[in-house]
Amino acid sequence: MSRRVVRQSKFRHVFGQPVKADQMYEDIRVSKVTCDSSFCAVNPKFVAIIVESGGGGAFIVLPLAKTGRVDKNHPLVTGHTAPVLDIDWCPHNDNVIASASEDTTVMVWQIPDYVPVRNITEPVVTLEGHSKRVSIISWHPTARNVLLSAGCDNLVILWNVGTGEMLLALDDMHTDLIYNVGWNRNGSLLVTTCKDKKVRVIDPRKQQIIAEKTKPHDGTRPIRAIFVADGKIFTTGFSRMSERQLGLWDLNNFEEPIALQEMDTSNGVLLPFYDADSSIVYLCGKGDSSIRYFEITDEAPYVHYLNTYSSKEPQRGMGFMPKRGLDVSKCEIARFFKLHERKCEPIVMTVPRKSDLFQDDLYPDTPGPEPALEADEWLSGKDAEPILISLRDGYVPIKNRELKVVKKNILDSKPPPGPRRSHSTCDSDYFSPALEEVLEEIRALKETVQAQEKRISDLENKLCQFTNGTD
Repeated sequence: MSRRVVRQSKFRHVFGQPVKADQMYEDIRVSKVTCDSSFCAVNPKFVAIIVESGGGGAFIVLPLAKTGRVDKNHPLVTGHTAPVLDIDWCPHNDNVIASASEDTTVMVWQIPDYVPVRNITEPVVTLEGHSKRVSIISWHPTARNVLLSAGCDNLVILWNVGTGEMLLALDDMHTDLIYNVGWNRNGSLLVTTCKDKKVRVIDPRKQQIIAEKTKPHDGTRPIRAIFVADGKIFTTGFSRMSERQLGLWDLNNFEEPIALQEMDTSNGVLLPFYDADSSIVYLCGKGDSSIRYFEITDEAPYVHYLNTYSSKEPQRGMGFMPKRGLDVSKCEIARFFKLHERKCEPIVMTVPRKSDLFQDDLYPDTPGPEPALEADEWLSGKDAEPILISLRDGYVPIKNRELKVVKKNILDSKPPPGPRRSHSTCDSDYFSPALEEVLEEIRALKETVQAQEKRISDLENKLCQFTNGTD
């Protein structure tokens, strides 16, 4: 009698491979700040990395194609007065990135498609509402311009970046430092982990906790949690004996885990990255030199170990490319950007296939760059699944779309709940014509400077081509 021993899975042979040396990003001074964020954010156009910077916080933004040694004078995004702790690209606009800092502010930046000549110092909008450092930011997966921030003041704030306003403040839900925050697929719920050893599932619009689990892992080290398929929650943490663990939980029965596995005794916090299209969770530990990956299914033991990608160098941080930025012709199902002390190394995860045709089973329709809702619709109670796109012909990034911030008149509505800020008592009507003229002049000057920067950049590129041709 024959018995099938090996579990059937199309992802059983997924393997990781680093790119060649000339396709890495060299000579980047990666930040040494002590923080459990990933320090890197990637989208189909750019890779952004938090870097060391004197006199404030900064991060560098590189076009994906600009590999090799990075010029030491390459422009940075500077504007924070203290170290940057987290960065996140907007899922609905590949030229917009948000940054959170120790200076208690969140800034949103518009990145041009060309390489600027000077540092970018002016954010599109600055969001002020936290009283202590801000260590977590995350964009809403389906609603336009909705950004979440969480700080060391135990406060979670949701912002409308399009108006610069605070939408919601969740201020009485966490009694201690927040470790991480994650959205579910349609952005209707949040999952948070906290130093008080609780995992909370929150409905942000009703401002209520709908499920809570105390001590999903018995250890004292930080816990991480993310939503996976069917509303289940995947956690990483530590046992009482300081062994690293992973757990899978069902919201309908939050008391007992569906699966709980011990891994090893390393002390780095495991950062989980989830690919909803393949139901694979990738675990990257800070200070580790490996990436473990697991497939989550409906059959026991529910979390199936697939393989481990190992290397010699430990990782300082990790970026995870959205599905629409992958090379479907090479059966690439994930791409990581591993941060070393002085470089960024892309690692490609591939499913071995003999055929060169498009693999429908590996690439179901995936969330695209179009938002399904406006911020006001989401706030009023609407939910919508992400708008999906096909990767059959590959994804072509959309050209630069400008983020427009429309400031509402603060006299038209009551200020949002939060720290009070003083406003000038001058008669605004008296100054408005002159002020409008000055602002118009500044806008015209900015446009001129941007045009000149683009012209200089184009001329430099032509000069490089000319020089290379005459060598």
